[in-house]
Amino acid sequence: MTAAERTARGLRGPMRIVLWRGAGALLLAPAVAMQFTTEVAWGPKDFAALALMLIVAGVVFELIAWRAMRPLQRSLVGAAISVGFLLVWAQLAVGIW
Repeated sequence: MTAAERTARGLRGPMRIVLWRGAGALLLAPAVAMQFTTEVAWGPKDFAALALMLIVAGVVFELIAWRAMRPLQRSLVGAAISVGFLLVWAQLAVGIW
């Protein structure tokens, strides 16, 4: 398989931009919330943890989307990664287990 075929199968430009900008917006949301309320009190470690989680989830999704043949596969993997991300985030926030 050539590089062009792999690129054609993976996420295309606009979709990649939307996904990574969404991750950036998710990272900025607590910073904006901290300006308006005292209930959100994040420190540098909190932002670093979220950034690391977003990068790992995004890279894993990109790699799988590059390998997945069908959009349904990409959607299911994206849903699984999202559920895993939310479970880890909730555990770090309040300690579910």
